[in-house]
Amino acid sequence: MIKAIKEILLGFWSLVTGMRITIGQFFKRTVTVHYPHETLKIPPRFRGHIELVLDPETGKPKCFACKLCERACPSDCITVEGAKLEGAKKKSVTGYRLDFTKCSLCGSCVEACRDGAIRFSREYNLASTSKEDFVMDLFRRLEEEASESEGLDSKHQTSNIKLQSAEDSKLQTSNIKLQDTEKNDEEKAKGPDLIQKAEPRKDGEVAGAVSKAPSVAAPADKINPAAEVK
Repeated sequence: MIKAIKEILLGFWSLVTGMRITIGQFFKRTVTVHYPHETLKIPPRFRGHIELVLDPETGKPKCFACKLCERACPSDCITVEGAKLEGAKKKSVTGYRLDFTKCSLCGSCVEACRDGAIRFSREYNLASTSKEDFVMDLFRRLEEEASESEGLDSKHQTSNIKLQSAEDSKLQTSNIKLQDTEKNDEEKAKGPDLIQKAEPRKDGEVAGAVSKAPSVAAPADKINPAAEVK
């Protein structure tokens, strides 16, 4: 009997403890992220698969196929190919193959690169059902990204030119309208002066007309009899 009562009390106490924790968490700030509409902020030391770094001065990869990263990789997942172009002092990379299925993200390749030609990427969503999708040609990938960025820059410049031309046309139209309104205002301001100058002429014409009008005959009672006899 006592044992059964203890079990009931312990069960009730565990229920109260669980409800207390649940109620306490209910009023705290929400930490749930609705992926993929929302994503967490990636920390600066995040390690994705490696990628080549583009030289901003030349627009080409910094890598010159020294193969230090290939020799430093303990998993043997990097294959570098290079060739010396005409007029170049160093070799240029022509192929950089990464088998990400073997990579352990140890960072030995990044540390071995003395020119900072490779780095860890920020990509984390690499789920796929095919194993071949994780075998990457980083050199071709970098060229595609560079061409896409150039295309976006050209589109941006074109849109800026169109926007500037539209603004110029609007400005010209507004200037023309402003000039028309100024001309109308000037004409309206000159209108009363013309009317005032024209009024004296009308008065003169009226006076002349009155003076030329025939004289009215005098009344009969005021006629001179002597003039009648004559």
